[in-house]
Amino acid sequence: MNVGVIYSRIRRDEKLLLSELRDRGHEVTKIDVRKERFSVHEPPEAFDDVDIVVDRCLATSRSRYVTRFVEAYDIPVVNDPETAAICADKARNSLALAEAGVPTPRTEVTFTKESAMESIETFGYPCVLKPVIGSWGRLMAKIDSRDAAEAILEHKETLGHYEHKVFYIQEFVEKPGRDIRVLATDGEPIAAMARSSDHWLTNAARGAQTESIEITDEMADFVERASDAVGSGLLGVDLMETGDSYTVHEVNHTVEFKALNEVSEVDVPAIVVDWLESRAQLAEVTA
Repeated sequence: MNVGVIYSRIRRDEKLLLSELRDRGHEVTKIDVRKERFSVHEPPEAFDDVDIVVDRCLATSRSRYVTRFVEAYDIPVVNDPETAAICADKARNSLALAEAGVPTPRTEVTFTKESAMESIETFGYPCVLKPVIGSWGRLMAKIDSRDAAEAILEHKETLGHYEHKVFYIQEFVEKPGRDIRVLATDGEPIAAMARSSDHWLTNAARGAQTESIEITDEMADFVERASDAVGSGLLGVDLMETGDSYTVHEVNHTVEFKALNEVSEVDVPAIVVDWLESRAQLAEVTA
């Protein structure tokens, strides 16, 4: 098959994927979205003869728009634009999980500094303020006092972008110094890792220590339900342990897997390509 990989930068994750595709004899068309012009009437020449497209755009805005265009060109794309739109927006992500009955942290969204302060006071200290769009733990704040809340809210209110006027406030979940990332394809777990840190943020991108972790039946159930809630696809489901159970705080659509591949006994790129092959075959049958 001819796999189109849309990207803006080739990272270690994309290199692993490209290598596995080429080792299997698949043709790969790398499409740098920074260099393309996307017409509403017909696809760019770069998409000619492409059987399936994999979204690996680094920027959320590019991912959300480009996948819409690819879908309009009637080319199968993973992940699909609706899944991308839900996962890219923390508010929509939380709504989808809650509506599906998936345990997720208590969350409120407000649109003024005053109403945000009311939410923070209701949650109590500490609580967490997050940007509604963002990744890698950037611009997230653990708020420990009213003074800190007032300073952070005033700072956000003065920032120019409209997304900073959307205050996404969440309860602080006491986790055992780690969270869990599970990579899944259409709700079926591939592998999982625990991300541990002394800092309250445990993102691998922020230097958390990673180790492979066994996927229990309960974890698999949470992953399947969370995946279904946002539309399935190739997803990273983030879990936090809450005593004897879990809560899902986020589902990621352009998920990075290099750290997971390094600690897991599973050949992650191989299983991802297995899944891509099955998706391409299904698209061909239903075309």
